[in-house]
Amino acid sequence: MTWKTLDDLELAGKTVLVRVDINVPLKDGRVTDATRIERIVPTLRDILAAGGKPVLLAHFGRPKGQVVAEMSLEQLVPTLQDILKVPVHFAPDCVGPLAGAAISALLPGQVLLLENTRFHPCETKNTAEFSAQLAEFGDVFVMDAFSAAHRAHASTEGIAHLLPAAAGRLMQEELSALEAALGTPERPVAAIVGGAKVSTKLDLLANLIRKVDHLVIGGGMANTFLAAQGYSVGASLAEHDLADTARKILVAAGEAGCEIILPSDIVVAMEFKANAPIRIVDAAACLDVEMILDCGPKTVATIQKTFEKCKTLIWNGPLGAFEIEPFDAATNAAASHAAALTRTGKLISVAGGGDTVAALNKTGAAADFSYISTAGGAFLEWMEGKTLPGVAALS
Repeated sequence: MTWKTLDDLELAGKTVLVRVDINVPLKDGRVTDATRIERIVPTLRDILAAGGKPVLLAHFGRPKGQVVAEMSLEQLVPTLQDILKVPVHFAPDCVGPLAGAAISALLPGQVLLLENTRFHPCETKNTAEFSAQLAEFGDVFVMDAFSAAHRAHASTEGIAHLLPAAAGRLMQEELSALEAALGTPERPVAAIVGGAKVSTKLDLLANLIRKVDHLVIGGGMANTFLAAQGYSVGASLAEHDLADTARKILVAAGEAGCEIILPSDIVVAMEFKANAPIRIVDAAACLDVEMILDCGPKTVATIQKTFEKCKTLIWNGPLGAFEIEPFDAATNAAASHAAALTRTGKLISVAGGGDTVAALNKTGAAADFSYISTAGGAFLEWMEGKTLPGVAALS
């Protein structure tokens, strides 16, 4: 898929409507993690440098079409201004006369933030009328919120059909990295898929077994596959009703030439708590009263050797219950090895998803990955091979 970028737009003197994701965490009215704001800086810097006037469209929380004071974007203005190093103004609506007046008053070198688009019920309904209202005051549209690209909303998809549209720098970087990882990757390709439930990632697994050479399945998902092969998983989290589905996936992977890597040894405990007594046993040796909470060292060694023979790695989901020690060991070891291979130029590594980013940050490996996507649902749907409305509208 091809898409336009900022370089394809004439921006001088133009009002540039920019859809961003600044849905950042707050505590007591203060931003506790400004990563998403920091990542839109290149786009806004380039628009300003080209003589454009950036007007930001964004959502915050889930107000469900109602005005909710604690979900107002106005509270983000100080942080935006600190990070962007330019004056940031605010309009108490994203459409209508209040937005129009604020846009008319915007001077070169300044940025305007419009109020939460989701205060209007027509935003998520993606009505033609609301899309037209958003587009009314802009000359061009820039989509820079990949994390919202899987939503066909007025501010992510509808507006892109009404104005000259392009991807912002963050969106461009994200799409380029993802295309390199799964669209036209350097082979062989490995993927790690972890998480709690197979049922939430059936589409993902079905797509990946046709696209990658090696597929590592970890987390609670692996328990379902082990149980489907007749292994006891004791008191572990597992979806026993999906045993037939798991077996079909294994058969389909074999037919597609995709190697499935499941735990050959496991870390088990009687309870899920920090520093609980553990046993490292063969995958078939879990007792009825035990829970499988991580992969064992033999499995980790297999995963590391797989990385070494691959050129590309895609990672979504931890290998174990990484939130609590010692059940983060497999994730930490695999991530550190992938990071080391990436540092030396031997591996292209792309990761995404909330738990994945948290796990890689916890290990300190994230900084050395080729690309870390902050998107959750959009990253997952992209891995599933689905068309993202906010991306398709730019093509």
